Amino acid sequence: MSDMLYPADEAALSDMLREAAGPLRIMGGGTRPIGRIAPAQALSTRRMQGITLYEPGAMTLVAKTGTSIEEIEAVLAAEKQRLAFEPMDHRAILGTSGQPTLGGVIAANVSGPRRIQVGAARDFALGVTFVDGTGQVLSNGGRVMKNVTGYDLVKLMSGSWGTLGVLTEVALKVLPVSETQTTLKVHVTTWADAVASMSAALGTPFDVSGAATVQAKNGGFDSLIRIEGFETSVQYRASELTQCLAKFGAVDAVVDPWAEVKDLTAWADLDTVWRISVRPTDSLSVLELMQNLQQDRGFHCQLDWGGGLIWLGLEAAQMSDVQAGLALHQTLQRHVAQLRGHATLMTSGLLRDQDLCHFQPPERAIERVSQSLRKTFDPRGILNPERMS
Repeated sequence: MSDMLYPADEAALSDMLREAAGPLRIMGGGTRPIGRIAPAQALSTRRMQGITLYEPGAMTLVAKTGTSIEEIEAVLAAEKQRLAFEPMDHRAILGTSGQPTLGGVIAANVSGPRRIQVGAARDFALGVTFVDGTGQVLSNGGRVMKNVTGYDLVKLMSGSWGTLGVLTEVALKVLPVSETQTTLKVHVTTWADAVASMSAALGTPFDVSGAATVQAKNGGFDSLIRIEGFETSVQYRASELTQCLAKFGAVDAVVDPWAEVKDLTAWADLDTVWRISVRPTDSLSVLELMQNLQQDRGFHCQLDWGGGLIWLGLEAAQMSDVQAGLALHQTLQRHVAQLRGHATLMTSGLLRDQDLCHFQPPERAIERVSQSLRKTFDPRGILNPERMS
């Protein structure tokens, strides 16, 4: 394939897509090469940068999709505002460099621990502008240039992984930074107690903004419960939650651990990582299956979203061979499918060159809808072909 394409603006991007003679691999900062990457010419939105509108009073920000998340967060921080959905930085577990971009975050619907309280990235996208596979510029939602009726394109593009169009601009709702926050740690001995403690915290009226569980270095597990807001309110809620959680184990306040929880920075050396989304009540079923499959080999695990998001990881020594790795991946996906969840193979050195479905294969009805949408927005099938298969 020839050199990477770097459109400088929307018009140049439109021309490139209209004139494309073959498949294109769409990317922003190149930090999330997840899924099957078919042979294709790379096209990066990285040069389409800049915040085009920021109104702190209206809590609205509009930016080109090649703009780095780092730049956006710095501008917001100066006004004591933030991206409330706290997008994950995948560079640690994927071993990538570069800068995560706004387009990549929205295209992959990247959402962090605060999702249980405020919602996902797609819930903060007010409007989008993108170029479809024919080179047509389309907009929907806030700051509409050309309104396309019949579809909620804001939600449709969020999580489409560049298979329906190339995002060029996104309008976002932002929120104020909390005055203060505190995190309570509950040390427990079983995953069942970990899930129960998170469920108990989330079942209170104390507005929990983070509920995760990590494996403790000295054995057992640490459930982490975050509360945010005005200082007096946080103090009161922390006191009440401490009493509520005491039945599960010792409760202590800890220094903010959420950057490590969000970005899995401690997992940088793992060979294989899965991201599994299920109902919180089904997380123990997945962990039991993994325990049975791995037995003495063991595995790494972290829970987020009160148990609704499971991260599973393996060291190279915990993967016996390619065939065993493939069987493990396929078994996990089948089991998660039965739970109506999603299992995604984020990265694997051992399975890197294998022909497999990284994303959870969709149900037939969903696949028919997906194919119809792809034919509508990318009739030539040139945008990230095979990415989600």
